[in-house]
Amino acid sequence: MVDAVRFAGGWLFDHVMAGGEVLVLTADHGDPRPLRILGARAVDLECALSSPVQGPWPPRAIAAGADSCGSDARVRRIVLKAIDDGLADVRLWGDQDTADLGGGVGSVRHRLSVAARAFKAHALAAAAASSCDGGTATETFRSGESLRASGGS
Repeated sequence: MVDAVRFAGGWLFDHVMAGGEVLVLTADHGDPRPLRILGARAVDLECALSSPVQGPWPPRAIAAGADSCGSDARVRRIVLKAIDDGLADVRLWGDQDTADLGGGVGSVRHRLSVAARAFKAHALAAAAASSCDGGTATETFRSGESLRASGGS
């Protein structure tokens, strides 16, 4: 949950402000307050992935930690399906190799709104995330566009 706030918190907040419903699937059963500060809702990963009703599909946007794609086959399937379908804005954060998702050499930066920077800073403080700068103006992701363009399967 802290990684979602740290690496994608501003992007999540900006999606909420644009009218989107933002759900964060997490195995972390910690305090959901940092996500609520961003306007997002924490949903238990196990419950969401095992539920026969998995919400609106396709989602309009997906952000995931690259380590989640590498360690959980279910998350990986969701990300690959979204990339293959081309209907969702897919963004990955983290340093784990995603070459088998189709490359990942390209990156995309999201310029955070002033409000996103402020809310992200408050969310990080609520998460007690040390050594994090919530005031950065951009967040960097590997984009599904670049993943798909490089031949993802």
